[in-house]
Amino acid sequence: MKVRTATHLALALLAAAGMGVSAGSAAGQSAKTTKKRASASSKASGNTATTAQSKASSKRSGRKSGKRSTSASSRNKGQKAPTADRITQIQQALAKDGSYAGSPNGKWDDGTVAAMKKYQEAHGLNPSGKLDAKTLNQLGLGSQTAGVAAPMPPVASSSTLSPTKPIARRQ
Repeated sequence: MKVRTATHLALALLAAAGMGVSAGSAAGQSAKTTKKRASASSKASGNTATTAQSKASSKRSGRKSGKRSTSASSRNKGQKAPTADRITQIQQALAKDGSYAGSPNGKWDDGTVAAMKKYQEAHGLNPSGKLDAKTLNQLGLGSQTAGVAAPMPPVASSSTLSPTKPIARRQ
């Protein structure tokens, strides 16, 4: 049994070296697979003592899964909600167009959503009632680059090259 385990470990290390994985992580993976195989064979043979020992040893080692835990404070994913000042600007732009009937209050309420849908429908946009780049651009509140492709590098044209003498053709 020890020869078989050593063979598996050696093969795992060779394979890991070929893939550029460090020996320590490969040995850990090999040990995990060996424990799983031992656990499966002990279940098949009805030997529960071996299974209990392997579970206890894994608890003692204190190893966690390979996934990293991420803290919520390290990075906030997704789009940020607009501030009250920004909502007020949007409501003022909707009121100027005639879509928003109330006075701007800086809160994204049902009246604002209804006004946004009305504005989007009147201007041929998707009437979802949600803020998007096209709607903000149409309201005059968007970025100049929103919805525009990334800038392309300048293409060298013949006018920027140094002039050359015309080539005389022989006939």
